[in-house]
Amino acid sequence: MREPKIGLALGSGGARGFAHLGVLKVLKEAGIPVNMIAGSSMGALVGSFYAAGSDTERLYKLAKAFKRKYYLDFTVPKMGFVSGKRVKDLIRVFTYNKSLENLDIPIAIVATDIRTGEKVIFREGPIAEAVRASISVPGIFVPEKIGNRMLVDGGVIDRVPVSVVKSMGADIVIAVDVSHVNKNVEINSIYDVIMQSLDILQMELVESRELSSDVMIRPRVEKFSSKAFTNIEEIISIGEEAASQKIEKIKGLIESWKESQIDEP
Repeated sequence: MREPKIGLALGSGGARGFAHLGVLKVLKEAGIPVNMIAGSSMGALVGSFYAAGSDTERLYKLAKAFKRKYYLDFTVPKMGFVSGKRVKDLIRVFTYNKSLENLDIPIAIVATDIRTGEKVIFREGPIAEAVRASISVPGIFVPEKIGNRMLVDGGVIDRVPVSVVKSMGADIVIAVDVSHVNKNVEINSIYDVIMQSLDILQMELVESRELSSDVMIRPRVEKFSSKAFTNIEEIISIGEEAASQKIEKIKGLIESWKESQIDEP
Protein backbone atom coordinates (compact mmCIF):
# COMPACT_ATOMS: atom_id res chain seq x y z
CA MET A 1 0.00 0.00 0.00
CA ARG A 2 1.39 3.37 -0.97
CA GLU A 3 1.68 6.30 1.40
CA PRO A 4 -0.43 9.39 0.65
CA LYS A 5 1.30 12.18 -1.24
CA ILE A 6 1.39 15.20 1.03
CA GLY A 7 1.42 18.64 -0.56
CA LEU A 8 2.27 21.92 1.12
CA ALA A 9 0.78 25.25 -0.03
CA LEU A 10 2.97 28.04 1.36
CA GLY A 11 1.46 31.50 1.26
CA SER A 12 2.75 35.03 0.81
CA GLY A 13 3.45 37.45 3.65
CA GLY A 14 6.85 39.14 3.39
CA ALA A 15 9.04 38.73 6.48
CA ARG A 16 6.16 36.97 8.26
CA GLY A 17 6.77 34.11 5.81
CA PHE A 18 9.73 32.97 7.91
CA ALA A 19 7.03 31.19 9.94
CA HIS A 20 7.03 28.66 7.09
CA LEU A 21 10.43 27.50 8.34
CA GLY A 22 8.95 26.64 11.72
CA VAL A 23 6.19 24.65 10.02
CA LEU A 24 8.68 22.72 7.87
CA LYS A 25 10.85 21.89 10.88
CA VAL A 26 7.94 20.56 12.94
CA LEU A 27 6.59 18.46 10.06
CA LYS A 28 10.02 16.91 9.56
CA GLU A 29 10.50 16.18 13.26
CA ALA A 30 7.05 14.55 13.36
CA GLY A 31 8.00 12.27 10.48
CA ILE A 32 5.45 13.80 8.13
CA PRO A 33 6.92 13.86 4.62
CA VAL A 34 6.52 16.78 2.24
CA ASN A 35 6.16 15.27 -1.22
CA MET A 36 5.44 18.49 -3.13
CA ILE A 37 5.24 22.24 -2.54
CA ALA A 38 3.42 25.13 -4.16
CA GLY A 39 4.51 28.61 -3.10
CA SER A 40 3.47 32.21 -3.59
CA SER A 41 5.87 35.08 -2.90
CA MET A 42 7.69 34.42 0.42
CA GLY A 43 6.24 30.91 0.35
CA ALA A 44 7.97 30.41 -3.00
CA LEU A 45 11.27 31.68 -1.60
CA VAL A 46 11.26 29.50 1.54
CA GLY A 47 9.82 26.52 -0.34
CA SER A 48 12.45 26.63 -3.07
CA PHE A 49 15.32 26.83 -0.56
CA TYR A 50 13.91 23.80 1.25
CA ALA A 51 13.17 21.85 -1.93
CA ALA A 52 16.71 22.50 -3.17
CA GLY A 53 18.07 20.45 -0.28
CA SER A 54 18.80 23.01 2.43
CA ASP A 55 18.00 21.49 5.82
CA THR A 56 15.96 23.49 8.30
CA GLU A 57 18.96 24.09 10.57
CA ARG A 58 20.84 25.81 7.74
CA LEU A 59 17.74 27.78 6.78
CA TYR A 60 17.26 28.89 10.41
CA LYS A 61 20.81 30.27 10.41
CA LEU A 62 20.18 32.05 7.11
CA ALA A 63 16.92 33.53 8.34
CA LYS A 64 18.43 34.87 11.56
CA ALA A 65 21.24 36.53 9.60
CA PHE A 66 18.86 37.93 6.96
CA LYS A 67 18.97 41.69 6.52
CA ARG A 68 17.32 43.89 3.93
CA LYS A 69 20.69 45.24 2.83
CA TYR A 70 21.52 41.78 1.45
CA TYR A 71 18.77 41.87 -1.13
CA LEU A 72 17.61 45.45 -1.67
CA ASP A 73 19.17 47.22 -4.67
CA PHE A 74 17.34 50.48 -5.18
CA THR A 75 16.80 51.89 -8.64
CA VAL A 76 15.30 55.06 -10.10
CA PRO A 77 11.59 54.34 -9.63
CA LYS A 78 9.70 53.77 -12.85
CA MET A 79 7.92 50.46 -12.27
CA GLY A 80 9.38 49.75 -8.82
CA PHE A 81 11.95 50.93 -6.27
CA VAL A 82 13.96 47.70 -6.12
CA SER A 83 15.64 46.28 -9.23
CA GLY A 84 15.80 42.72 -7.81
CA LYS A 85 19.18 41.70 -9.25
CA ARG A 86 20.71 41.23 -5.81
CA VAL A 87 17.90 39.00 -4.52
CA LYS A 88 18.10 36.91 -7.69
CA ASP A 89 21.78 36.28 -7.00
CA LEU A 90 20.92 35.31 -3.41
CA ILE A 91 18.31 32.82 -4.64
CA ARG A 92 20.82 31.27 -7.07
CA VAL A 93 23.32 30.70 -4.26
CA PHE A 94 20.85 29.08 -1.86
CA THR A 95 19.21 26.89 -4.50
CA TYR A 96 22.62 25.82 -5.85
CA ASN A 97 21.76 27.35 -9.25
CA LYS A 98 19.40 24.44 -9.93
CA SER A 99 16.40 24.34 -12.22
CA LEU A 100 12.93 23.71 -10.82
CA GLU A 101 12.66 20.30 -12.47
CA ASN A 102 15.88 19.14 -10.75
CA LEU A 103 14.88 19.81 -7.15
CA ASP A 104 14.74 17.13 -4.44
CA ILE A 105 11.05 17.94 -3.84
CA PRO A 106 8.77 18.90 -6.77
CA ILE A 107 7.74 22.56 -6.48
CA ALA A 108 5.44 24.95 -8.31
CA ILE A 109 6.10 28.69 -8.12
CA VAL A 110 3.14 31.05 -8.56
CA ALA A 111 3.41 34.51 -10.15
CA THR A 112 0.94 36.98 -11.68
CA ASP A 113 1.01 38.34 -15.24
CA ILE A 114 0.39 42.04 -14.63
CA ARG A 115 -0.76 42.60 -18.21
CA THR A 116 -3.31 39.80 -18.57
CA GLY A 117 -4.21 39.10 -14.93
CA GLU A 118 -3.38 35.42 -15.45
CA LYS A 119 -1.92 33.08 -12.86
CA VAL A 120 1.47 31.84 -14.09
CA ILE A 121 2.79 28.60 -12.62
CA PHE A 122 6.44 27.61 -13.01
CA ARG A 123 7.34 23.90 -12.79
CA GLU A 124 10.57 24.00 -14.78
CA GLY A 125 13.34 26.42 -15.71
CA PRO A 126 15.71 28.50 -13.56
CA ILE A 127 14.56 28.81 -9.94
CA ALA A 128 15.96 32.31 -9.46
CA GLU A 129 13.86 33.85 -12.24
CA ALA A 130 10.64 32.14 -11.12
CA VAL A 131 11.06 33.04 -7.43
CA ARG A 132 12.17 36.59 -8.29
CA ALA A 133 8.89 36.95 -10.24
CA SER A 134 6.84 35.47 -7.39
CA ILE A 135 8.22 37.89 -4.75
CA SER A 136 7.82 41.02 -6.91
CA VAL A 137 5.50 43.07 -4.72
CA PRO A 138 3.82 45.50 -7.17
CA GLY A 139 5.11 49.04 -6.85
CA ILE A 140 8.11 47.93 -4.76
CA PHE A 141 9.98 45.48 -7.00
CA VAL A 142 10.44 46.07 -10.70
CA PRO A 143 8.34 43.36 -12.42
CA GLU A 144 10.29 40.34 -13.70
CA LYS A 145 10.18 39.86 -17.46
CA ILE A 146 10.17 36.23 -18.59
CA GLY A 147 9.48 35.63 -22.27
CA ASN A 148 6.71 37.99 -23.28
CA ARG A 149 5.26 38.16 -19.77
CA MET A 150 5.67 40.89 -17.16
CA LEU A 151 5.34 39.18 -13.80
CA VAL A 152 4.59 40.35 -10.26
CA ASP A 153 3.94 38.80 -6.84
CA GLY A 154 2.11 35.46 -6.79
CA GLY A 155 0.19 36.66 -3.74
CA VAL A 156 -1.72 39.12 -5.93
CA ILE A 157 -3.62 36.28 -7.62
CA ASP A 158 -3.23 33.31 -5.25
CA ARG A 159 -2.04 34.03 -1.74
CA VAL A 160 -2.16 30.42 -0.55
CA PRO A 161 -1.90 28.20 -3.66
CA VAL A 162 -3.99 25.21 -2.54
CA SER A 163 -5.41 24.45 -5.99
CA VAL A 164 -1.90 24.45 -7.46
CA VAL A 165 -0.54 21.80 -5.10
CA LYS A 166 -3.71 19.74 -5.61
CA SER A 167 -3.12 19.81 -9.36
CA MET A 168 0.40 18.44 -8.71
CA GLY A 169 -1.20 15.26 -7.38
CA ALA A 170 -1.36 15.81 -3.62
CA ASP A 171 -3.65 13.42 -1.74
CA ILE A 172 -3.54 15.51 1.43
CA VAL A 173 -3.05 19.30 1.28
CA ILE A 174 -1.57 21.27 4.18
CA ALA A 175 -1.94 25.03 3.66
CA VAL A 176 0.03 27.67 5.58
CA ASP A 177 -1.35 31.22 5.69
CA VAL A 178 0.95 33.80 7.28
CA SER A 179 -0.71 36.94 6.00
CA HIS A 180 -3.68 38.11 8.04
CA VAL A 181 -5.08 41.63 8.09
CA ASN A 182 -3.66 43.51 11.07
CA LYS A 183 -6.32 46.02 12.07
CA ASN A 184 -3.87 47.90 14.31
CA VAL A 185 -1.06 48.21 11.77
CA GLU A 186 0.80 51.49 11.45
CA ILE A 187 0.75 52.75 7.87
CA ASN A 188 3.92 54.80 7.42
CA SER A 189 5.17 54.06 3.92
CA ILE A 190 4.15 53.08 0.40
CA TYR A 191 5.19 49.51 1.25
CA ASP A 192 2.77 49.44 4.20
CA VAL A 193 -0.04 50.74 1.97
CA ILE A 194 0.62 48.11 -0.71
CA MET A 195 1.00 45.14 1.66
CA GLN A 196 -2.07 46.02 3.74
CA SER A 197 -4.08 46.46 0.53
CA LEU A 198 -2.99 43.03 -0.74
CA ASP A 199 -3.94 41.43 2.59
CA ILE A 200 -7.40 43.04 2.46
CA LEU A 201 -7.99 42.08 -1.19
CA GLN A 202 -7.13 38.44 -0.49
CA MET A 203 -9.06 38.17 2.80
CA GLU A 204 -12.24 36.52 1.45
CA LEU A 205 -10.39 34.35 -1.07
CA VAL A 206 -8.29 32.76 1.65
CA GLU A 207 -11.44 31.63 3.49
CA SER A 208 -12.21 29.41 0.48
CA ARG A 209 -8.63 28.08 0.56
CA GLU A 210 -9.28 26.86 4.09
CA LEU A 211 -12.33 24.93 2.91
CA SER A 212 -10.47 23.33 0.01
CA SER A 213 -7.36 22.35 2.01
CA ASP A 214 -7.30 19.39 4.38
CA VAL A 215 -5.40 21.29 7.08
CA MET A 216 -4.95 25.04 7.36
CA ILE A 217 -2.08 26.23 9.58
CA ARG A 218 -2.33 29.89 10.51
CA PRO A 219 0.66 31.16 12.51
CA ARG A 220 -0.53 34.33 14.25
CA VAL A 221 2.19 36.63 13.00
CA GLU A 222 0.05 39.56 11.86
CA LYS A 223 1.44 41.81 14.61
CA PHE A 224 4.83 41.73 12.86
CA SER A 225 5.68 43.95 9.94
CA SER A 226 5.92 42.16 6.61
CA LYS A 227 8.94 44.31 5.75
CA ALA A 228 10.93 44.24 9.00
CA PHE A 229 13.49 41.49 9.52
CA THR A 230 13.87 42.14 13.23
CA ASN A 231 11.71 39.49 14.95
CA ILE A 232 12.64 36.48 12.85
CA GLU A 233 13.30 34.07 15.72
CA GLU A 234 9.90 34.85 17.25
CA ILE A 235 8.16 34.52 13.85
CA ILE A 236 9.78 31.10 13.28
CA SER A 237 8.81 30.01 16.81
CA ILE A 238 5.16 30.96 16.18
CA GLY A 239 5.29 28.88 13.00
CA GLU A 240 6.57 25.91 15.02
CA GLU A 241 3.84 26.30 17.62
CA ALA A 242 1.05 26.60 15.03
CA ALA A 243 2.27 23.47 13.20
CA SER A 244 2.63 21.49 16.44
CA GLN A 245 -1.06 22.09 17.20
CA LYS A 246 -2.03 20.42 13.91
CA ILE A 247 0.29 17.36 13.98
CA GLU A 248 -2.24 14.95 15.49
CA LYS A 249 -4.86 16.06 12.96
CA ILE A 250 -2.43 15.50 10.08
CA LYS A 251 -1.46 12.04 11.37
CA GLY A 252 -5.13 11.18 11.70
CA LEU A 253 -5.79 12.25 8.11
CA ILE A 254 -2.90 10.10 6.89
CA GLU A 255 -4.29 7.04 8.72
CA SER A 256 -7.81 7.72 7.42
CA TRP A 257 -6.49 8.01 3.88
CA LYS A 258 -4.67 4.68 4.19
CA GLU A 259 -7.80 2.98 5.55
CA SER A 260 -9.85 4.36 2.67
CA GLN A 261 -7.42 2.74 0.25
CA ILE A 262 -7.86 -0.67 1.91
CA ASP A 263 -11.64 -0.35 1.65
CA GLU A 264 -11.51 0.31 -2.08
CA PRO A 265 -12.04 -2.79 -4.27
